[in-house]
Amino acid sequence: MNNTTGYESNAILDKLPQHLLQYIKPQNYEEYTPVNQAVWRYVMRKNVAYLSKVAHESYVEGLKKTGISIDNIPNMYGMNRILKDLGWAAVAVDGFIPPAAFMEFQAYNVLVIASDIRQLENIAYTPAPDIIHEGAGHAPIIANPEYAAYLRRFGEIGSKAISSAKDFELYEAVRHLSIIKEANGTPITEIESAEKHIAHLQDNMGEPSEMALIRNLHWWTVEYGLIGTLEQPKIYGAGLLSSIGESEWCMTDQVKKLPYSIEAARTLFDITKPQPQLFVTPDFAFLSQVLEDFANTMALRTGGLSGLQKLINSKELGTIELSTGLQVSGNFESLIAHDGKPIYFQTKGKSALAYREKELVGQDVNQHETGFGSPIGRLKGINIPIEEMSPRDLKAYKIYEGEIVSLDFTGGINVTGKIITGTRNLQGRIILITFENCKVTYKDKVLFQSSQELYNMAIGEEIVSAFHGPADLKSFDLLDHTLSKTKQTDLNSSLSELELYYQTIRDFRNGKNIIVSRNKVFQEVQEKFSTDWLLPIEIYELAIKSGDKQLAQKIKVHLEHLKLEQPKLGQLIDDGLALASNTMVATV
Repeated sequence: MNNTTGYESNAILDKLPQHLLQYIKPQNYEEYTPVNQAVWRYVMRKNVAYLSKVAHESYVEGLKKTGISIDNIPNMYGMNRILKDLGWAAVAVDGFIPPAAFMEFQAYNVLVIASDIRQLENIAYTPAPDIIHEGAGHAPIIANPEYAAYLRRFGEIGSKAISSAKDFELYEAVRHLSIIKEANGTPITEIESAEKHIAHLQDNMGEPSEMALIRNLHWWTVEYGLIGTLEQPKIYGAGLLSSIGESEWCMTDQVKKLPYSIEAARTLFDITKPQPQLFVTPDFAFLSQVLEDFANTMALRTGGLSGLQKLINSKELGTIELSTGLQVSGNFESLIAHDGKPIYFQTKGKSALAYREKELVGQDVNQHETGFGSPIGRLKGINIPIEEMSPRDLKAYKIYEGEIVSLDFTGGINVTGKIITGTRNLQGRIILITFENCKVTYKDKVLFQSSQELYNMAIGEEIVSAFHGPADLKSFDLLDHTLSKTKQTDLNSSLSELELYYQTIRDFRNGKNIIVSRNKVFQEVQEKFSTDWLLPIEIYELAIKSGDKQLAQKIKVHLEHLKLEQPKLGQLIDDGLALASNTMVATV
């Protein structure tokens, strides 16, 4: 057990970087109520019975391999003992977490599972992440090796996608909506106001960022993906696998089926509504092909002026990599361009330099506390870039220790000062030159000047990559998330009377209290909680199994009356009765 975060670690979780641990919280299994358990059981019985016909074969097989139970909410510790055989692990997290963190967990073969469970009134669908969606949706399908490889690779690439400032605002708005929708007693006016705010943000996002585009791909594959043919697709997306209503709705002709392609990245989604169209991939391997095609469009692989501009627009910690392999991490503030290429960049605040994801000695955030700026490109009138100069070339051009030089770069940047030393990479190419008494100018503007402070000039002809986050995770303090307070509940003293009835029937089904009168429990529930429908269905199931036709008929009449009073419960009640009556329900 990890004493600071309250979770049980293992070999896979031990490899997680420190900043991801801040999102992990204890599952607190003892806080699941009897109604929570009944909700889980209903959804799982319904899903397994139906999905065994329409889901990809990996789903039912995965339920067996991952140890997901139909009757009980999964315990994270038990899941991890089984998932480790697949090379994966699972952790409970604090509801919605930032998209980059979510994807980074995937890159480490870790499923993030929101440990909360939907309320009974939202049993068919909830926009909030919950354990039904994560545990019953995501976990089983990773038993397929090709899909698991796709999920991991998606995490690696997705965590490097650059966001925009508007992305974060939208993320916070959606997170807020999911919380108030699941909270008891939220006024409908507050929910409508939150939905209008999200709609306004979505209508004014401007050009979508890389993160927005790759989240679309994630949505149309990992969450809402279909596989097979357009005529007879199967379900593999976790959002569909965990939603009673949408898993059936998506199979009808009312939902348009489109062949999956990179165009899915430009297709928006609404998390609060059923999806009007879905994408069908021919197989799991094709998902990886489209992902690589998309990655080829990202600044991660294209770099250049546009990549640097994306980092500036994001206002978040990011990294550029130069053609020498030198990596500069920080909050990029400005640039100077010439002929469509960046010739100077500037960060603000704490910055660090690295090579191959490892911080360079002496080039940490303490050295570069107020920012880092440097010219890039070639020297004017010299055909060979500095990074390709041999020691003899450098000496010939007086780029040498102890020399006072004036370096004119193409585009108008000038660096004047005394060279103190140079830093080389493992291939012997120079990646950094350190000056004293240095002055950096662009035309008539002074960009840097100091007689006391040393100046480190990055060497690189071009920016070959730009991506979200630092090059070396250890360079920066990334701990900024506060877990929501977890309520400590004594269930025995806090359970409502209705919850106690649910527990009584649960105990009876599990053989813990077989002398209880199911008939009496039903009569009391009918009198005191006439609008509850799920517990009568559980009692109906027991009556059917024991051959008590009289009790079963009484319950059925009651539920038919309830359907007339609350028509929206009709499908849920009909499905529950069908499940209880059908002895051929799929089991795992």
